[in-house]
Amino acid sequence: MDTIDFNNIKFKPLDESKIIISVDRLTRFKETEEKYLRVFRDILISNLIYPKYKKSDLESMEYSKLTYLAEYIINESLKILLEDYEESDFYINYLLQTFENSVFNVSDKVSVLLDNKINYNAVIKLLDDNVPINLKWLKMLLTSNEPITDSYKMGLKYPIKKIVLCEGITEEILLPEFAKLVGYDFNMNGVQLISAGGKNQVVKMFYDLAEKVKVPIFVLMDSDASKNKEEIIPKARSKDRIYILKNGEFEDNLPLHLVEKALKYSIANISEEPEKEEEEKSEGMVNYLEHFYKNRGAHEFKKADFAHVVQQNISGIEDVSDVFKTVINEIEKM
Repeated sequence: MDTIDFNNIKFKPLDESKIIISVDRLTRFKETEEKYLRVFRDILISNLIYPKYKKSDLESMEYSKLTYLAEYIINESLKILLEDYEESDFYINYLLQTFENSVFNVSDKVSVLLDNKINYNAVIKLLDDNVPINLKWLKMLLTSNEPITDSYKMGLKYPIKKIVLCEGITEEILLPEFAKLVGYDFNMNGVQLISAGGKNQVVKMFYDLAEKVKVPIFVLMDSDASKNKEEIIPKARSKDRIYILKNGEFEDNLPLHLVEKALKYSIANISEEPEKEEEEKSEGMVNYLEHFYKNRGAHEFKKADFAHVVQQNISGIEDVSDVFKTVINEIEKM
């Protein structure tokens, strides 16, 4: 690595917001190399005045040099922001490196990015209680003697122990709610749920994740995804699980009484009861819901919006269908 003359470095200090955003991005669930390179390069492009590097320079820069420059700007900025700045023992850095290696396949080259000296102890002083769950987890690391046990006990999710990969936003919104009622809180068990945006995207995302992560992946897809399952099987590891719903889409397996509650909640003054079961059997729940909203002059049916309405109307275990109880049990066993 080229020698860095820190005495001649000139930079624009990061403000409090930029530091928090950067650390938020570094501690989220995302492939290690991708997130560290993006954050470190962004800091150098935006805040390093001298020496000045072009984007192409940063893309070819040794990871060790990139890391040293980024951590220097972060730490020097923290010294300016905090009157009570203190040097770190870098214990949190060690934990982050350990946890990242437990989740992702990290090469020796990428380990250089993780082996940084960012003063996370100082960063934590900037964090209030209204921060994302990954930053709440970061704060917990500063004081806990049992960081893994305490993280799950507090429902902070990290480090991730397993991934649930599903097709759409409805699953992303509702499956964690149903899991809580069944007694398997995703955040208390290190479960990362990812919606891919369709069954074809599930296949692509699985291929990518299976190469990058060490943790098991549970794939949940609708009943029409048998061909997609066959595409996944050759890449599936022994610890992975593919689960295909037997009947229709996720929405088709919602209890009818829960759908009724959600519709009455979202549309006021319903005077006509729809022929739910007939339409559902012939067209599927999603098509039925589209017709329902259209026929009553309501707003356009959107899965995400309806899922949030359903979420608000979940009241107890009776709102969890047997299908979803089985799915959650399979996730728990994995």
